[in-house]
Amino acid sequence: MSVTQHRTFDTPAGPLTVLTHDRDGTTVIVAAGFTDDPARLHDRLRDGRGLPLEAGDMPDIAAAVDAWLAGDHAAFDGCALDGGGTDFQRSVWDGLRAIGAGEVASYRDLAERVGRPSATRAVGSACGANMIAPMIPCHRALRTDGSLGGYEYGLDVKRWLLAHEEARTTEQAALPL
Repeated sequence: MSVTQHRTFDTPAGPLTVLTHDRDGTTVIVAAGFTDDPARLHDRLRDGRGLPLEAGDMPDIAAAVDAWLAGDHAAFDGCALDGGGTDFQRSVWDGLRAIGAGEVASYRDLAERVGRPSATRAVGSACGANMIAPMIPCHRALRTDGSLGGYEYGLDVKRWLLAHEEARTTEQAALPL
């Protein structure tokens, strides 16, 4: 791991930038988000923050992004991900990945799924700390009343992601963009 590579992809929700590290010949996604500013993501990295940031080709990641945009919601399942985080955060992120495309869960439901039913706010914080969106689909977590809540890249992006997956929420009238 000597550099952090970045590539930005065009999506209907806006630019999606992906940062990777090479670990023993494996391309590992360490950050991703709906921004055209790789430095924005790089500055938030926990591991590798001091590594040089360089543009990269990422053919495997590009193929996964293309497949995801074409409707293959499992396209990122084969990607190696490492968003750092605490044990609790990683359990929440694993819980998010277990929510199927087209489905949503409340922060309370997610807290129960990870075995911490009283940790609803901590689950929300873990969603906010997710560095690998949309591969770790924090957009699938909603408030208990079914409203969208927040999203690092804005509610319009969250709405698009849910519409792309055909998720049903109480804000259905706002879907799709």
